[in-house]
Amino acid sequence: MQAFVTGSTGLLGSNLIRELVNRGYRVKALVRSIDKAKYLLGDLPQVQFIQGDLQAIPAFAAELRGCDVLFHTAAYFRESYGLGDHWPQLKRLNIDATIELLEAAEKVGVRKAIYVSSSGCIGRNPDGSPGNETSPPAPVTYSNLYFKSKLMAEAAIAHFLQRSTLPVVLICPGPMLGPQDAAPTEFGKFVLDFLQRKIPARLAGGMPTVDARDVAIAMANAVEHGKSGDRYLVGGPYTTMADLMHSLEAVSGVPAPRQKIPGFMMRVLAFFSTWMGRLTGRKPDIPTEGVNIMLANLAYDSAKAERELGIRFRPLETTLADMVAWYRQANYL
Repeated sequence: MQAFVTGSTGLLGSNLIRELVNRGYRVKALVRSIDKAKYLLGDLPQVQFIQGDLQAIPAFAAELRGCDVLFHTAAYFRESYGLGDHWPQLKRLNIDATIELLEAAEKVGVRKAIYVSSSGCIGRNPDGSPGNETSPPAPVTYSNLYFKSKLMAEAAIAHFLQRSTLPVVLICPGPMLGPQDAAPTEFGKFVLDFLQRKIPARLAGGMPTVDARDVAIAMANAVEHGKSGDRYLVGGPYTTMADLMHSLEAVSGVPAPRQKIPGFMMRVLAFFSTWMGRLTGRKPDIPTEGVNIMLANLAYDSAKAERELGIRFRPLETTLADMVAWYRQANYL
């Protein structure tokens, strides 16, 4: 089997490629930086690096020919946590480029596409129970422009499927952790800040957490078992920030802070961090969007993915231990 993977040097993309190679796939990996790709994936001779960018899909579209499946993990994400108006880029890359890529894949005969959406498109049920694939969006879906772009991309894919024969399966992962978070993501930065003792207090709130390797397994299984047009929540269990920091202490030996900080104070600090960022032109140290997600009380029921895609979630401590070990081995600390 030949796969084409976008976002290949990201947390999910790099772990997905390793999962695919372990299953016997040959992989064409779309990357912006060949050097970064060699650092993360250079030990895999089954992987061919294709330098390209979603801003210019026609420049690499011919490489899709001969591929059996397209895995689209790339997205404009962490940049949207900074200052400024990111909506034009979010729309261009997360919505318009997704449809352009699917059209290019269909044109050259790709057999199936696996698209990475976000659990942020989904809220709890009206009765307060954890959300599933049919639950309405949460309020934070509309205030967080990244989540909003993913929700609009899902609608665009539904319209695409009405006029297309290319099957497209939608995977909705929760906030991801795991090794090979080289960028790092906002969650990866949180782990690094904890290890460097830059977080002075235990945070309020929490969120579902999932190992990127478990999401990769779900995506690979979706090639055979995923139904076109269906969403599959791979959300992971809800974890409080206090429990997350306690687990980090257990696996790293770095003591978690004992002082607690309430949710309202986190919002105040995020406000002032954003204000200072505007004055200095620097990305806020405490992004408002991240705080809003922690305090949104999101929780998910991943039973459908467990049942149809055979997904199982590894313990949080295992994920964190592997993540800390990777950061130490990669000299991030």
